[in-house]
Amino acid sequence: MDDRTIYLRHLPLAAYRPRSMLHVPEHQVDRARFPVVDAHNHLGTWLTKGWAVGDVPALLDAMDASNVATIANMDGFFGQTLERNLDRYDRAHDGRFITFCGLNWHETAEPGFGDRLARSVTESAAAGAKGLKVWKELGLHVSDDEMQPLMPNDPRLAPVWAACSAAGLPVLIHTADPMAFFEPLDETNERLEELLQHPDWWFGDRERFRPFEHLIDSLEGLVATNPRTVFIGAHMGGAAEDLARVGRMLDMYANFHVDIAARIAELGRQPQGAKSLIERHPDRVLFGTDWFPPEPEAYSIHFRFLETEDESFPYSTEDIPAQGRWAISGLGLSEDVLRAVYADNARRLIPGLTGGAAVP
Repeated sequence: MDDRTIYLRHLPLAAYRPRSMLHVPEHQVDRARFPVVDAHNHLGTWLTKGWAVGDVPALLDAMDASNVATIANMDGFFGQTLERNLDRYDRAHDGRFITFCGLNWHETAEPGFGDRLARSVTESAAAGAKGLKVWKELGLHVSDDEMQPLMPNDPRLAPVWAACSAAGLPVLIHTADPMAFFEPLDETNERLEELLQHPDWWFGDRERFRPFEHLIDSLEGLVATNPRTVFIGAHMGGAAEDLARVGRMLDMYANFHVDIAARIAELGRQPQGAKSLIERHPDRVLFGTDWFPPEPEAYSIHFRFLETEDESFPYSTEDIPAQGRWAISGLGLSEDVLRAVYADNARRLIPGLTGGAAVP
C-alpha cells in the first residue's frame, strides 16, 4: 500500500472536499420573479461587531437588484436600542425596512414580570416597532423568579401575548434549534462539524436543557392558548426536520404561521414534502433568510430554491456548507404560491406593510 493510499484512508473529515459529478440543469435566479419581503433578518448590532450592515445605501441598491422590497429587522430590542434601529432603517428609508422589538428577559428575575414585559411591548409598539421577536433563549436560558426554566407556554407570560394582540403585532418566535443540536455529540450527529465550531449550540445535556420535544410542545401550547395572537414560528416552526408535525400545527391553529429562514438546507433535502406542505398552506408560510448581512448571492440561492426545479445544488456559498454536507433541490412553486410566500403573507400579517396585523 503506497503512502498516498494510506493518507487517503485516514483523511480527516475536515479535509474532505468531494465534487459532484452530476450533470443536471442549472438556473441562476438573481432577481425574484415577484417583489419580496425578507421577513426575518438581522440588521442591528446584536449578532455582529458594530452594525450588521455598514453601508445602508449599498444594501438598498442590492435589494433593488434582487427585487427585495422590504427587510424585517429582528434586532430592535427595546428602549434606546430600538430607537437607534428605527432611526437608521425605518425612519430613514420609509417602506424599505421594518423593525421588530424584543424583551428584557432580566425582568423575569422578579415576580410580576409578565405585566412589566407587556408594558415594554406596548411602549415599543408606540415607538414604531412592527412585531415582537422572541429568541430561543426562552425555554433554553431564561429563568423565572424562582430560578426555574421559563417555557414559552408559561401562563405568567400571557400579558405579553395579549399586549401583542392589542397592538396588532405578530410574534416571530424562535423555539428550540435543529434536532441534531439536542442529540448526543458523537460520530452519528449529522451536524457534528457545526457543533464542534459552535459548542455553545449543543443542547444535548439533559441536566441543563429541556429535550427538543418538550420545547416544541411548549410552543404548541403557547399557540393553542393564545388564539388571538399571530405567531410566526421562526425556522419552519422550529421543526423543519419533521414537516408532518409542522403541517399538523398549521392544520390545527389558524393563528400559527412559519417562515423558511435558515432552513432551506432542511427543506431542500425533502423537496416533495416541503412543496406539498407549502402548497397545502400557501397563506401561512413567509419568506425569510436570516442571512446577514443580506447578500445578493444568498437571495439568489433562495430564489432558485423556490422558483426552479433544479436538483442537487448548494444551499450555501461556503466551501463546506455549515448546516450539513448535502445538496438541495428546488421546489418549483407556482406563481400564485410564490406571490403569497414572497410577500403577500407578510404584508397581511405585519403592520407597516399593511397597516395592521390580521386577527385569525
